[in-house]
Amino acid sequence: MTEQEIIELLNQHEWKDVEFKEAKTAVPKNAYETVSAFANTEGGYLVFGVKKNGSEYELVGVKDVDKVQNDFITTLRQKNKISCIIEVTETIKTVDGRDLIVFYISEVNRHKKPVYLDGNIKRSYIRKGACDVKCSDVELKRLLNDASTDRYDGTTIDHFDITKCFSSKDITWYRRQYEGRIGNRSYAELDDEEFLFQFGLIKETPSGRKPTIASILLFGQDGYLRDVLPRPVIDCQRFLYNSTSTDEGRWHDRVVCDYNLIQTWTSVLEWYYRFAEIPFTVDPMTMQRKDQPVDFIAFRESIVNILIHQDYSDQTRKPVIQHFTDLTRFWNPGDAFASVEELLEPGEKEVRNPLIVTAFRRIGFSENAGWGLRDVCISWRKLGRMPPVIINDKEKKAFELNLKQEILLSEDQIAFQKTIGVQLSQDEAEVFAYACKNLSIFSIHEIKTVINKPVSTCVELAGHLVDQQLLVSNSDKSFSLAPKMKQRFLATLNSKAHDEAHDEAHDETHDELNETETIILKSCISASSSEELLKVLGYKSRTGNFKSALGNLLRLHLIKMTIPESPRSKSQKYVLSEKGFDLLKKLEKFSD
Repeated sequence: MTEQEIIELLNQHEWKDVEFKEAKTAVPKNAYETVSAFANTEGGYLVFGVKKNGSEYELVGVKDVDKVQNDFITTLRQKNKISCIIEVTETIKTVDGRDLIVFYISEVNRHKKPVYLDGNIKRSYIRKGACDVKCSDVELKRLLNDASTDRYDGTTIDHFDITKCFSSKDITWYRRQYEGRIGNRSYAELDDEEFLFQFGLIKETPSGRKPTIASILLFGQDGYLRDVLPRPVIDCQRFLYNSTSTDEGRWHDRVVCDYNLIQTWTSVLEWYYRFAEIPFTVDPMTMQRKDQPVDFIAFRESIVNILIHQDYSDQTRKPVIQHFTDLTRFWNPGDAFASVEELLEPGEKEVRNPLIVTAFRRIGFSENAGWGLRDVCISWRKLGRMPPVIINDKEKKAFELNLKQEILLSEDQIAFQKTIGVQLSQDEAEVFAYACKNLSIFSIHEIKTVINKPVSTCVELAGHLVDQQLLVSNSDKSFSLAPKMKQRFLATLNSKAHDEAHDEAHDETHDELNETETIILKSCISASSSEELLKVLGYKSRTGNFKSALGNLLRLHLIKMTIPESPRSKSQKYVLSEKGFDLLKKLEKFSD
């Protein structure tokens, strides 16, 4: 931590990963609570030599640096004080003539959690915002579950009868997928019980073969499944407005999956296909139509991520998929054991549910071990969209993935970049666009999600943009848009907003639609073909009135085509735009 960073932090009022203590002549007792909290959460900086006066912070310095430093480090090595040895690095900083001691407390491995004080596990702390908070019983249980060397999904259930607890049709479906994969060793001659045993999904115990929790989650009959998991596996919700809307309306379409993972996979996929964008394309080699949605890979990996990595021992919180017009949010109980940076690197990762993970990979649902999130980022980048937002929340022990529909290099951004007087490569243009849209400090690893290049390449690229005075470096690993560029970009946005407001003021009103247009608008709340719309209207063919009404709604951007690149496609359908949805709500409110 640099001197400048300390000064900047002192001018703020909330810190998640920094705690200041006076420690002028001695180590304060509550400093060890902060150590416990940082070690149990995501690590952080503990700064001695700063006094808090109300909401203000005053630099007082540490008088006897050697004594305070030695006392603190020595106590951290005493097992009767703290439950395990904590990795700590320390530096001395002099600010305004006063000595500060800066300790970095690392997050410990999950096997060492919870880190507690004075031999009392109840004195375990986690970091919440800028505070050290004693763990609740539920939070302690989550830490202890994750610390266990025996994974939860491998636990056997001794009171279940393996001849009754499984859905044979789901096992049959799985075995068909497995045997159809090239390179898989065939187990076709085995019966279902032996097949599951060979895969480690049922185990030998002193009282005979018993199912594991993984096998019940994957193939269990409803009653047996709910004995293991009383909550839903996933709650899927679709909203016809954007994620920042203040509208508190209900979801438009919802699927709550409270059945085994095989059935859940099918149900979530069917739900996804109801709103997926499916362009009409033909494979030039086979001349067969390809009906795979453009974002299928990203969605598949995101759905699989929820199924295989959630904390199934958490009986109180359910995973949620929320699909808005501007993004899709995937939320899961249970944080990843690896950091976000590690998750984006190739290679195997330690996982919460190894049996479930392996079962899915054997049938190709998570094609590359340790590559799931990388595949999401790569797929999303190919679509030209903003990089996924990944939140691995150690405090709440939750994981969130947001897939934004927003185009990274939009027409407006390309037009703006033409005015800055600098020729940018494709990668540079995308990183600069990200800086413009982000308008705050971002890290090297965020750059990696934008361009999918090695960290060394990202560092070099960022440095080049700094040299061109497009970015500024806030530290070795963080950057932001240069102030002059930020000012120019915001001025461009304000000018565009002014022009749009002017155009809207002179735009023709469309609050009053004719009867045909209103019927079509209401019918397009779900994607509808011309034939379906004609049937609702009671028309036998595409009359002039119908064509005029449909064209007017498209021109006013109240509805949109599902296949805009092929207007005459036989599979073409029409669906409400966000603008049309807002108008429909106004019309319905007025009619009430």
